[in-house]
Amino acid sequence: MAKKKADTTPVIENRKARFDYHIDETYEVGIALVGSEVKSVRASQVSIGEGYVHVDRNTLALTLINVNIGEYAPAGALGHRPLRARNLLANKREIAKIAATVQKKGMTVVPLKLYFKDGWAKLLIGIARGKTKSDKRGTIATREAKREIDRAMSKRRP
Repeated sequence: MAKKKADTTPVIENRKARFDYHIDETYEVGIALVGSEVKSVRASQVSIGEGYVHVDRNTLALTLINVNIGEYAPAGALGHRPLRARNLLANKREIAKIAATVQKKGMTVVPLKLYFKDGWAKLLIGIARGKTKSDKRGTIATREAKREIDRAMSKRRP
């Protein structure tokens, strides 16, 4: 039996989103990319930290806005615009559920992770509520306590 190739496709994460928001639900959606964008994503030339998802309730469409996918230099003049709006692909039932949830006050949809699955570009989006300053302080305190416990445990082992 032949060995499978090691999966070396990049995973681009938005770690700041988990710090700034409480993530209630996550959905895996497809993303419509042009050829040079796929090459740029494979080269990890993507910034999803400032991005968000717009939900159009009339047409039941999801649009990824303000995500920078860098230009692919070998494509030259035939490349893509780095900050263009990109359509997201999901079932109508999922989009309707997301739209109903986002109508509530303080809810938004943020991109969490961009990756490849079976050769297709996928985006993990999360329905999120913003954290307050005190929530962020609690997150920092928890993280620091975990770090201290890990340090103490590593020193204890022979």
